[in-house]
Amino acid sequence: MKFALPAALALLLTIPAQTALAYRTINTLTANPISDTVFEVIGRVGSGPVQYWCAAGDYARQVLNTSATQRIYLWRALGPGVTEQTTRAVQFSVTPPPDADTTPGFLLSVTNVGDNMSSAMAHQYCLGTGAGQNLWRRG
Repeated sequence: MKFALPAALALLLTIPAQTALAYRTINTLTANPISDTVFEVIGRVGSGPVQYWCAAGDYARQVLNTSATQRIYLWRALGPGVTEQTTRAVQFSVTPPPDADTTPGFLLSVTNVGDNMSSAMAHQYCLGTGAGQNLWRRG
């Protein structure tokens, strides 16, 4: 019994620092910082572009404190995570990715690096189809 506390402390020290900075977004996905401007959204089975962009907009507003007009860019397409072991991660940034076409497209995507929208528009994907009805609940 007396070894429980040291063992627990040792376990906490082995958790990557990134995990400690994880942010649970309004739609319950996790967003992890990679740098001051790049962050990764971790999806779940069934997560689609709407969920990823909602999470990116929420992270940008709540953690990065961006303005409503700040552009959010798709930095790296859906694929393996770098902050968590997963195959469902998308990286976003508040700076454009190098050598990517940043002309806004017409389709909502998590595969076209350079796709972008304003922080406010991304956050709008968190809203339900009813007038201002929020589909997501923090919990």
